Parts: sequence; C-alpha cells; structure tokens
Amino acid sequence: MSEERFGEFVLVRRHGDGHVAELVLDRPKAMNAVSTEMARSIGAACTALGEDRDVRVVVLTSTHERAFCVGADLKERNSLSDAELVRQRPVARGAYTGVLELPVPTVAAVHGFALGGGFELALACDVIVADRTAVVGLPEVSVGVIPGGGGTQLLPRRVGAARAAELIFSARRVEVAEARELGLVDVLVDEGRDREEALALGERIGANSPVGLRAAKRALRLGQGLDLRAGLEVEDAAWRAVAFSGDRAEGVAAFNEKRKPQWPGE
Repeated sequence: MSEERFGEFVLVRRHGDGHVAELVLDRPKAMNAVSTEMARSIGAACTALGEDRDVRVVVLTSTHERAFCVGADLKERNSLSDAELVRQRPVARGAYTGVLELPVPTVAAVHGFALGGGFELALACDVIVADRTAVVGLPEVSVGVIPGGGGTQLLPRRVGAARAAELIFSARRVEVAEARELGLVDVLVDEGRDREEALALGERIGANSPVGLRAAKRALRLGQGLDLRAGLEVEDAAWRAVAFSGDRAEGVAAFNEKRKPQWPGE
C-alpha cells in the first residue's frame, strides 16, 4: 500500500496493485469539518485520482472514530467577511464536484455523523456503505443557508422530490435504520465495519474492466434525468466506446479460456 498526502487533512492510499484508491478525510480534531484548506485538498486529490488511469475505484473514508464528516467548518465560516465567502465558494464547490465528477465508481464508507456537507460528499458517491452508528442529514436551513454541495440535486435523485423536500426543510437527522429504508444509504453493515466492507466492495469492483467501469459510470450519470429514448442513446454511445476496445477482446477471450482477465485498460 502506498500513501500520498494532499495538504494537512487529506490522504490518498493506493491498495494492492493500485486499482483501489482510498480517499481519506483526515481532520480528526474537527470531526472532518470541511475548511477552505481541506476543500482545496479534496479537490486536488480528486483531480489526481481522475487522471490516474490505474485507478478503477475510489473509496471515501474517515479517520475519525465518531464521524464521517460533520459538514462545513462553521467556525471558519463565522470569521469570513462577505467578500471572503464569495471567494471561498468556488473552492468549496471544487471539493464536492471533484468527488461527483470522478470518472470511476466511488464508494463512501460512513459511520457516525455524516451531516450537511459531509452527507453531500457521500451523496456524490455512487454507493454509500454505512455502519449501524451512522446518522445522516442535511440541516443547513437550521443555520440559515441551504445545502450547497449538491444536496438539493443529489438527494431527490435518490429518494424523490417530496421525500427530499421533507428532509431538507425539516433539517432533521436520520438514524441509519430509517436511512437505509428511505434509500439515503445503500448497504448497512455492522458497527465498525464500514471501511472494511467498502474496501471489499471496491476490490470486487476493481477486478472488472477499467474501460467498462468508466463507460458504465458515464452512461449512468449522463442518462439521469433524460427520457428513455435519449437515455438509450447515451447507453449506445457508451457501448460503442467499449465494444471495440482491448478490454472487450480480453474479457471475451478470458471467459472462453476460463481464466482471469488481464485487462489492458484500453
């Protein structure tokens, strides 16, 4: 396993052969509250991961025992002037869009509090694995703002417009059992096993074709919100991108030869 640090608060670990990258939120003294510096580091790490063709899946984790991420650093926000807040906004957005726009599958490993911007980082991932201590929610209206890291757009895509409205307008925190029932999280695991299970899922995902994974994610993301006919055109374009690839040839050959594929990644 290799490690690379981005600033003080973000760590990237590459596991095994490097196909599974772990993006680690590492600001434990503040329960991973996202400061300007931390947001900039998340964005930089995502840029590096997105450009690394060896990476097939990214798993987002936390080093804090009782929290995934408690959202924006409100102590820092309280010290910013209006002009400083305007300048800070693109940096903050860069963290959330950085995770959202990763071209490979992403898995969030959530335990404890995942609130506000913390839950938005998880929502930016394709799959959310949560342990039994997880508490999620978007409480921004309770402090006079709104979800600004994608929450108003990502949450209704998961749970529907009316349910998202109820959760955002009420600012309530949701315990994990209800969160799983509502579809706010996808996989429920025993306490303390969220990272382990998310990495195991990452390994299963990372064993598959890197060309296929990127194309499948592109089709899934671009097809959201389109009517069926347009969505099928998106899918067809993604299929054409992989149908004549080296990965497709290797995958078919390996299946017929009853062996593990050696993906060329092109």
